[in-house]
Amino acid sequence: MAQPSSRDEFQDYILRKLGAPVIEINIAEEQLSDRIDEAVSFWRDYHYNGSQLVFLKHLLTEQDKENGWVPLPKDILGIQKVFNFDTSISAGSGMFNVQYQFVLNNISDLTSYGMTNYYMSLQHIEFMQEMLVGKPRVRYNKHVNKLFIDNRRERWVPGTYIIIEAYDIIDPDEYADVWQERWLQNYAAVLVKEQWGLNLTKFTGMQLVGGVQFNGEQILADARAERERMEEDAIRSLQPLTYNFIG
Repeated sequence: MAQPSSRDEFQDYILRKLGAPVIEINIAEEQLSDRIDEAVSFWRDYHYNGSQLVFLKHLLTEQDKENGWVPLPKDILGIQKVFNFDTSISAGSGMFNVQYQFVLNNISDLTSYGMTNYYMSLQHIEFMQEMLVGKPRVRYNKHVNKLFIDNRRERWVPGTYIIIEAYDIIDPDEYADVWQERWLQNYAAVLVKEQWGLNLTKFTGMQLVGGVQFNGEQILADARAERERMEEDAIRSLQPLTYNFIG
């Protein structure tokens, strides 16, 4: 059977992965849906395929300036940095830009020798910017959806744009390929198996016809051990290297 391409197909796939219909999976549909939601949430937070780097453009308003924060979409996981309030020592456009002037005055050296001096000069300008002007401090929590920018209000110029480097979730409703993510399939199956084992623990010791007994404790223990292993592995080695953001 083909890989799942929708939530309903994903749920059926997980049940078959655990043994259905050969084995009856003792779990309610609501529990199945909850465990899949938990799996998707963890995958977004800790797996490199669960989020994507985006650049958001925001037009500053008088209300933003008064508030000291700008509104963000609800699905933003975290903020990497903010560019820029046009207060840098290299601010300017056209012929008044520092980089333009540097290239204009050194074009002969750049074309005749190399780019090393140009690169080192830009690094020095960036260092001066950091020391003399600094970068605005930002605060963000994904449950509040407000980006607080802690700097002087006179730097806020309504009618100008700021660019926000952020991480956005991958929405399965928009990108159906999410349901084919192998790690997500395995993790969702483990969570469902754990719920199945938890449901069966109330029948521990109950004997069926033929002497068969429920063994919910073993199913539960195996699922919890596998879940802990997968979560530890994801946190340790599957996160994007740039995950040092605020959020």
